[in-house]
Amino acid sequence: MGQKVNPVGLRLGINRTWDSRWFADGEQYGKLLHQDLAVRAMLKKRLYQAGVSRIIIERPHKKCRVTIYAARPGVIIGKKGADIDKLRKDLSVMTEGEVHLNIVEIRKPETDAQLVAESIAQQLERRIAFRRAMKRSIQSAVRLGAKGIRINVSGRLGGAEIARMEWYREGRVPLHTLRADIDYGFAEAKTTYGIIGVKTWIFKGEVLEHDPMALDKRLATESGPAGEGGGRERGDRPDRGDRGRRDRG
Repeated sequence: MGQKVNPVGLRLGINRTWDSRWFADGEQYGKLLHQDLAVRAMLKKRLYQAGVSRIIIERPHKKCRVTIYAARPGVIIGKKGADIDKLRKDLSVMTEGEVHLNIVEIRKPETDAQLVAESIAQQLERRIAFRRAMKRSIQSAVRLGAKGIRINVSGRLGGAEIARMEWYREGRVPLHTLRADIDYGFAEAKTTYGIIGVKTWIFKGEVLEHDPMALDKRLATESGPAGEGGGRERGDRPDRGDRGRRDRG
């Protein structure tokens, strides 16, 4: 198998672009980078029930524009926008400036790799059988238009004494094809036996033109704004259905 490079980092500048979009002088760069990391960590923890998939941070002219892609935007907005106003104030304190907050709804969370991984992790924490959770997610993704999906789970599966890794795949997931639009997500399930890692790859088709903004354009067509504030690769083998492989380690 070999080791897998992160599909997102591999395709930056080819068919997707960075989630932090700003420039800074040498002295300011470290400070703004730490702000970005703190903002993302806070939003993921605070809005976990909203199903946050992606957070984009832009800094035009000493301001900060934060775009949150979420499956359940109502959880973020709250009654009459009360929650989003409080969130904007908290972000303003963290970034020490004016913050514009945009919420974008993900209409098909079943085909979003990060949300699929988090969903499986939540099911594992509720003691649902990992094979059932994986197969159910694969069926939902394929039914809603994914060209291919692969899910890895690793750890003490089912409370086993020896940790192992199992995976299932449906359709094509060409990891070596740079023009392939592959979404990647990772989540951890904290169980009584230890942490179980969940990795998800979802293949959504090919981007034939060199377009770093291809992902943003696709998300714009699939999603709608929910609220606003201010030869053949090894991965190209024919479909083998729900055949999984387990490695001991």
